[in-house]
Amino acid sequence: MTVEQLFDEVAASLLDEDPSIGQGRMFNAVGLKTGGKFFAMVVKDELVVKLPADRIDELIGDGEGRRFDPGHGRLMKEWATLRPADEESCRVYAVEARDFVASLVKTTG
Repeated sequence: MTVEQLFDEVAASLLDEDPSIGQGRMFNAVGLKTGGKFFAMVVKDELVVKLPADRIDELIGDGEGRRFDPGHGRLMKEWATLRPADEESCRVYAVEARDFVASLVKTTG
């Protein structure tokens, strides 16, 4: 299964479970958002999620991912590019990203 297929399954499930989640376009990709803020999408068959910078450092250190480059050569400090092996790991990353972004929306909104 491709990362895009994994993400589509996870996205459908999360959209059914959580009415606060919506979809929209960002970086020419359809992504998931909560509180109007994006938290996950697929770009070039890689999962891209918004997480705290220290968590991204941890993922990079563990060899699980790298910082996301939206194409202009400037890495984004709170976005990681990952290649989940299965639907379960894709869901774990997406839920972690949703929870992080939801906490940001609550503290600023």
